[in-house]
Amino acid sequence: MACSAEELAQLLGPNATAAASFICDRFQAVSYNFTDTNYAIDNTYLLFSAYLVFAMQLGFAMLCAGSVRAKNTMNIMLTNVLDAATGGLFYYLFGFAFAFGSGSPSNGFIGKHYFALKSIPNSTFDYSNFLYQWAFAIAAAGITSGSIAERTQFVAYLIYSSFLTGFVYPVVSHWFWSSDGWASATNSGNLLFRSGVIDFAGSGVVHMVGGIAGFWGAFIEGPRIGRFDHSGRSLVLRGHSSTLVVLGTFLLWFGWYGFNPGSFLKISVAYSGGGNFYGQWSAIGRTAVTTTLAGCTAALTTLFGKRILSGHWNVTDVCNGLLGGFAAITSGCSVVEPWAAIICGFVAAVVLISCNKLAEKVKFDDPLEATQLHGGCGAWGIIFTALFATKDYVSQVYNSGQPGRPYGLFMGGGGRLLAAHIIQILVITGWVSATMGTLFFILHKLKLLRISAEDEMAGMDLTRHGGFAYMYHEDDDSNNHAFELRKIEPAAPTTIVTARN
Repeated sequence: MACSAEELAQLLGPNATAAASFICDRFQAVSYNFTDTNYAIDNTYLLFSAYLVFAMQLGFAMLCAGSVRAKNTMNIMLTNVLDAATGGLFYYLFGFAFAFGSGSPSNGFIGKHYFALKSIPNSTFDYSNFLYQWAFAIAAAGITSGSIAERTQFVAYLIYSSFLTGFVYPVVSHWFWSSDGWASATNSGNLLFRSGVIDFAGSGVVHMVGGIAGFWGAFIEGPRIGRFDHSGRSLVLRGHSSTLVVLGTFLLWFGWYGFNPGSFLKISVAYSGGGNFYGQWSAIGRTAVTTTLAGCTAALTTLFGKRILSGHWNVTDVCNGLLGGFAAITSGCSVVEPWAAIICGFVAAVVLISCNKLAEKVKFDDPLEATQLHGGCGAWGIIFTALFATKDYVSQVYNSGQPGRPYGLFMGGGGRLLAAHIIQILVITGWVSATMGTLFFILHKLKLLRISAEDEMAGMDLTRHGGFAYMYHEDDDSNNHAFELRKIEPAAPTTIVTARN
């Protein structure tokens, strides 16, 4: 809003100039208040979304803990804590700058400004942007930690987590999310195939990066002892707590509403003239709906699919199927219709089941199916977006203003977006393989990657962390007040369990 004292003075009587200046000053103050309020609303929305995404770390921790055997619970919980802590420091020092440090001259490969958040806040970024993007970075690291669970040395976790969050992941996010990125949909001056890559919340940037990194870690380490017998037959090493798996899944589901809808970064954006009920707030709601529908469809498809294949109703499989649907819809959640999300979830479940069958055949061991779930379903999500992205939503969300900009192939938008997305899958696979694969190979050669067979059989909690995560009784030599259960075998055939203090 603007006010001209000169123009207003012409409409006033005596003392017109002074009165016009006074009115315009008050008008300008109100305008500033509206602008400040708009910034406050958007930053509050982004901070709230960041808190939701960070809550996913708790979901990852519970999911990982329930999916491993009890003797390795403390180890996997500690690695999840350190993913967040290590990632926070390295993303602050290097990662955010490599990801979003745009500047002049432009660099399409890697950012070069904002190291240690220097010159922030500014007109482009505030501290809320850093917090939100850090939560994404540690999510990628958390995916990888599940793939190499139960057999990896603790020092290897620290090294790979620092490297992934401080360098590997930020470079990928710069390519596809920064305004300078060579394949970014927001880089209007250099759109790949005149389209750029529409990876809205990171099926490729987050999930494929974490999944492929986990693949190389698990592949180089080899399967856990007992995962396959001498004849090559697959043996199930079940996690110790389905309760924790379900708890972690629901926490991840909850956090995904910050992951996908929060990726708009702003909520107070109108798509047309003032006073219209339809704007970015509506797109955010639609994104939450597509996320929900994809996850629900994938869960039900997995439920019945695994029932047909195995003869069981397995809650762990259903939880993984649900998360696979979420990982797939993450790319196109903002630019597809709700009905298309159902297709996305259905195919994601099929992809996950197929990848798990393939993993068994090639004797690949991933305790959380993270490679199959995040890598496989993430790749499908990228293809799905290129097929089903709608013209209107692409124009609104990316504010392209460019006539003829490509959208989904099946929606009449041609094949350029699909070509760009195939390029994305290839370059992410190549980059993560070259960096993380090399890192895991070096750690393997230095004997810093896998623990000894003796430690693995005994459990990492006992051999590396001083004791088990669960304490079943307390021993106090000076004064034993433990509540002890003692089994008594009476003459009667019924076994009686009594308690004594």
